[in-house]
Amino acid sequence: MHKKLSFAALLLCYTAAVNAASPQIIAHRGGTGDMPENTLPAIQKALDNHAGAIWLTLQLSKDGVPVLYRPSDLSSLTSSQGKVSEQNVAELEKIDAGYKFAPPDYPWRGKSATIPALETVLNKWPKTFFYLDIKSPDADPAVFGKMLLNVLEKNHALNRVRVYSTDAKYLNALPTNIPRFETRDETRTILANITMDHQCQVTNNSQQAHWYGLELKREVEVVEKFTLGEGRSKAFLTWDKEAMDCFKSSGQSHVILLGINSEEDYQKAKTLGADGVLVDSPAKFATIKK
Repeated sequence: MHKKLSFAALLLCYTAAVNAASPQIIAHRGGTGDMPENTLPAIQKALDNHAGAIWLTLQLSKDGVPVLYRPSDLSSLTSSQGKVSEQNVAELEKIDAGYKFAPPDYPWRGKSATIPALETVLNKWPKTFFYLDIKSPDADPAVFGKMLLNVLEKNHALNRVRVYSTDAKYLNALPTNIPRFETRDETRTILANITMDHQCQVTNNSQQAHWYGLELKREVEVVEKFTLGEGRSKAFLTWDKEAMDCFKSSGQSHVILLGINSEEDYQKAKTLGADGVLVDSPAKFATIKK
């Protein structure tokens, strides 16, 4: 009798632990609210603060190497200028990526926050899961996909990454064996149909996993066609139980909610059953989850 009770108690504790861990905390750009974004120190700090996964932004260097950087010009965040695609990876790895972080004190100037290659990150954290966001503004999508696959296969990392992009052409050009999200256009359209017309139009395929990523609340422009012209108005697409139930009906579906930076939004995401939340400050959410 005591053994049965003990097993039941352990099972309850395990279930509670799993529920407490959901949704997964995902460090946006490695934790852009805490440290210089997309840098090695940011990733380490996020993991120290118990982030369950890391979201990184990728561009392609001049010599075709996937590196971690977000803006279109180096001058936005670093001590350098020009495009990422104009410099080789060896040059990028020497650039001060913490140069403009946290004004007016700029505590990371001259420190170890540089622009790393994706391969460096995969090697340094061999057990960490990474979401890879492609934002390379001038890279050929097919070339990017090929170079990314080379890195992932070389480092045996295909089972611990998933690729995202706001530009569908990068997702569509990926080699078929690279895990990816559904496109933003598809995700937004499904959510719009639910929000405005209460129509659930998802691909039901229990054999295939579907991953969706979108903001908890997204402002959009609604265009209405009339005989004599068209009307435009602002509207918000918001996740609710109806929306989450619809997305989750598509077989093995997973939803990552972006831009979750308050306790209120986190609790809503948790109530809705989101699989993960993208946060700017893992340090803040380490406190919230306690």
